[in-house]
Amino acid sequence: MSKLEKYNQKRDFQRTQEPRGHSKAMRGKKLRFVVQRHHASRLHYDFRLEVDGVLKSWAVPKGPSLFPQDKRLAVQVEDHPLDYAGFEGSIPVGNYGAGTVTIFDEGYFEPLEGQSERQFLKNLKEGSLKFILHGDKLRGEFALVRIKGDDDGKSWLLIKHNDAYAVHKAYNAEDFVTKSVKEEGKNFKKPATKGRKARSTATEVVEPLPMLAKLTDGMPEDGDWSFEKKYDGFRIIAVKNGGKVFLYSRTGKSMNKLFPSIVREISKIERDLWLDGEAVIEDAKGKSRFQLLASGEPTPANLHLRYYIFDMLSLDDNDLTQYPLFERKELLKLLFKALKSSVLVHVDAVKGAASTIYKKAEKEGWEGLIAKDNEGRYFPGKRSSQWLKVKFRQSQEAVICGYTMPQGSRTHFGAIVLGYYADNRWVYLGNCGTGFTEAILADVSKQLKPLVVTDKPFGKNIKVAKEREVTWVKPHVVCEVYYSEWTADQHLRHPVFKGLRTDKKPKEVQMENLKETNVKEKIITIDRHQVKLTNLDKIYWPQEGYTKGQMMAYYEQYGDLILPFLKDKPISLHRFPNGIEESGFFQKDVNVEQIPRWIKTVPVYSESTDKDIDYILCNNKATLLYIANLGSIEINPWLSTYRKVEKPDFAVLDLDPNGANFDSVINVAQTAHRFFQQAQVNDYIKTSGSTGLHIYLYVKQQYTYDVVRDFIQLIAELVHQEHPDTTSLVRDPKKRKGMIYLDFLQNRRGQTIAAPYSLRPKPGATVSTPLFWDEVVVGLQVQQFDIQTIPGRLDNKDNPWKAIFDTPSNIKQALEKF
Repeated sequence: MSKLEKYNQKRDFQRTQEPRGHSKAMRGKKLRFVVQRHHASRLHYDFRLEVDGVLKSWAVPKGPSLFPQDKRLAVQVEDHPLDYAGFEGSIPVGNYGAGTVTIFDEGYFEPLEGQSERQFLKNLKEGSLKFILHGDKLRGEFALVRIKGDDDGKSWLLIKHNDAYAVHKAYNAEDFVTKSVKEEGKNFKKPATKGRKARSTATEVVEPLPMLAKLTDGMPEDGDWSFEKKYDGFRIIAVKNGGKVFLYSRTGKSMNKLFPSIVREISKIERDLWLDGEAVIEDAKGKSRFQLLASGEPTPANLHLRYYIFDMLSLDDNDLTQYPLFERKELLKLLFKALKSSVLVHVDAVKGAASTIYKKAEKEGWEGLIAKDNEGRYFPGKRSSQWLKVKFRQSQEAVICGYTMPQGSRTHFGAIVLGYYADNRWVYLGNCGTGFTEAILADVSKQLKPLVVTDKPFGKNIKVAKEREVTWVKPHVVCEVYYSEWTADQHLRHPVFKGLRTDKKPKEVQMENLKETNVKEKIITIDRHQVKLTNLDKIYWPQEGYTKGQMMAYYEQYGDLILPFLKDKPISLHRFPNGIEESGFFQKDVNVEQIPRWIKTVPVYSESTDKDIDYILCNNKATLLYIANLGSIEINPWLSTYRKVEKPDFAVLDLDPNGANFDSVINVAQTAHRFFQQAQVNDYIKTSGSTGLHIYLYVKQQYTYDVVRDFIQLIAELVHQEHPDTTSLVRDPKKRKGMIYLDFLQNRRGQTIAAPYSLRPKPGATVSTPLFWDEVVVGLQVQQFDIQTIPGRLDNKDNPWKAIFDTPSNIKQALEKF
């Protein structure tokens, strides 16, 4: 029996969109893993590893866990083809595994300890696999262990190893699944109701969700592709069933009342069918009037409504989605031979080479261009690389969250405040104040006035342009805007209002792939200075795929939180120009002739070299971005300023685990906090962003380094007395292996330490994160604070260190407490 014979026997590929089984030989590339959420008769997760040219697969009823104490049952099932790693969609009722499939996590894996393929296969047969996952959600070491005594040998346990990526509290994979995915699985099981009957015929096409195209920056030159004009309208799935016609938007909303002419024309067709196309209002020259679509019919006398039809999904209850595109196109062409309609327009492929078509589209001012794989199937509701799109004028859907007051002769409002919903929060996109006619201003204002609220939809720490002038509204109205590009902090640059969208729900608005729309380099103006940002597409964190552009966006957005800790302090650069997995280097001295004139430097005498070193000073965001653009992932200032090099602003106790259990580090930090409280000084704690914790005191240049260091040493000695078995005051790492180092020697001239909110060149793009003391409890992990999680934290939490400069510590009085 071939590896995939059992897989193929269980499936009817005329009735399911699952890929047909073909095993493939491995070619020395990275080995894939995927975890698919399968909402079938019972909800479970399918865990798959690429081994020996197929996906070895296990059904995990409770889903994978990052909590080492969880030993999740994993039942081995038949091997799946490698193509299954990209499968998402619905498996129709009546088929094996009927239900919805979505990708929970994916990436690559490597056998633990560099095992060969042969050894890994041997371990699989012996029932013990150990490997490292490199995914978005699942990272670090895992094990699959066959349960002894199991009669058929199919029952295994999936276990997370206790490493840096482990969590120490209950873990439920469902907490990381979006509401829409959960509802899709539940709705699949529901019987057709009166409102859904038109969508559920004998055909297996059960939802009016169109297939979506992936954004790209160029058309494919090779392969069997056809090309179409990208229309500037509302996407419509039209269903005719038993004499009744239903028009659905991209999200399943009824469009019948908006476009009765389309309903009327389709009702004339004497066949039951499903059509996919775009509703457009245009003039005699074919120029779109997108802004009028939200109002629907009737259209002005000089304009026309068209339904441009480019695909057919069903004909007389025959599901066509499994037919290749060129066959669906032939059927559509035959259908239109018998149609005579000025409203229904058949879209045929544009003839010519990709490069020629591209130039034609640009010259004629098309909205964009679509490339489609002629052999491709139709995947309802999914974004597939079998359809690619190029936009000549970038556009983006957004939700209106507020508006500013009008200025000058402007009426109704000045600009609208844009946002979108992601990760259970509203994200600010920028303000849009252009593209409005007087009529549009009146129409938009009419829709927004009843939605006025007092609460800001975004996190309280999110800065909104002209916020004092903003009237907030419930985020219920969707619009679309043109824009020139994404800024480094992922706002829309130069947005221009395009029109309202009544075909989309607010929380269904999604951003186009920012990585694909970002430019490789740009010049931005900040603090009245121009900063050139380069190589923004370079991967800095290979395991996660995070780019330099994402790092620059982080520093542009949150630099204001870092700057107070950098003011007038010499900066040591730790540069990683090729990412964290390549060699980095330190740089203190800069060539003042080779940096912009507006960059401030200061000469500081170095005893070790007996000469002055020109250090950069980082007192504004422009300088911060300049430093980061050099590949300085982390920002490392002195504890003192150049003005008073011997009197630091801060005292620091650095808790370095040196391999010790992090829960022990938490306990030691709590003991140190108790002693600082006893001394009646205000101590502030942050993660190092690497492995440990830093405790800060603000001393406001009142004492020399010697005085500060002696005080921190006293606290360290008191802590060591309470934790003699787990802590050490010995600096040599070899002599304190596995012991938490109470490092008080950070407090000296020229010593640097990662600034609060600095990124670190560590796996996961961790951030040195200020904490509230009540967060410092067993179970806390340094790795939970990274470039992805910090935005949500800062949106919804106060800054734990916001009062640090208000409460300088009096060390002399503190010493009297002991």
